Amino acid sequence: MNIDTRIKFRHLVCFLEVARQGTLARAASKLAVSQPAISKTLKELEELLTASLFARSKTGVSLTEAGVAFMRYAGPCVQALRDGVNSLREAQYASGTLRLGVLSTVESLLIPEVVRRLHERHPALVASVITGPSAYLLSQLHVGELDLVVGRMTDSPQIQGLTFEHLYSESMTLVARAGHPLLSAPLLREQLQDYPLVLPLAGTTIRKYADALFVQCGIRQPRQRLETLSLALSRRYVQTSEALWIAPFDAVQLDLRRGELVELDLGIREPGGSVGICSNPSLPLSLAGHWCVEVLRELGQAYREGAFP
Repeated sequence: MNIDTRIKFRHLVCFLEVARQGTLARAASKLAVSQPAISKTLKELEELLTASLFARSKTGVSLTEAGVAFMRYAGPCVQALRDGVNSLREAQYASGTLRLGVLSTVESLLIPEVVRRLHERHPALVASVITGPSAYLLSQLHVGELDLVVGRMTDSPQIQGLTFEHLYSESMTLVARAGHPLLSAPLLREQLQDYPLVLPLAGTTIRKYADALFVQCGIRQPRQRLETLSLALSRRYVQTSEALWIAPFDAVQLDLRRGELVELDLGIREPGGSVGICSNPSLPLSLAGHWCVEVLRELGQAYREGAFP
């Protein structure tokens, strides 16, 4: 039996959406069909493949080993077809859309320059930038919803099966607003515990580096903390309060130059994590993705040489 001719596009779309959503109900809602229709389509696919793709439980579904193996091919197949259809509809064969996942460590300094250079060289390019935690962005990269992910992510479990290319190392720094009470006298590390602290969300790669800074100083973190990956929220809160911020150095470089934030000298600096590009080796990288990698490598070299920013 030639099963290739019996597997339809709807089977693949159904499979990918169920894998993405984790429940048949959410997948049905996303695809605007009934849950019985989802169940029927999934059953047809499993019968054609003579394999069980999902393990069912009361809380939802999860991929079996066969499902994980099939995902490696179903995702690229569907995405390639979508890209082909979109290129014909838009009649822009030399352009395209870049789907870029961006972690908070690079969204305020590196990525704006990446997009600027890309638009300068490719006038018809659409850059679609998604921000969020590394676990979410890497999961989207796994299923073909993103072309690349940029930032610190080497410690994330979701990076397994993906390819990481180092661009440069970036340290963490402790900053406060200009005029903060701690700036009026020599800094004593114990004083840091008296002020609210802004730091990344627990469980994220960058949080491990933030925690390490306080460990190296031999002091406890304050009880009052704001945990967030939002640079805009962190910056505004610190500028309008007496809070301190453990921030990626790139995120505050411009604020430090303008004198809006001041770096607190702890006598040590956390050595830094690896900022780089993550890609999915099982997916064919789009032309726009190749353009983006080229620019990222340029900027990574400039950063290492001190020529950027």
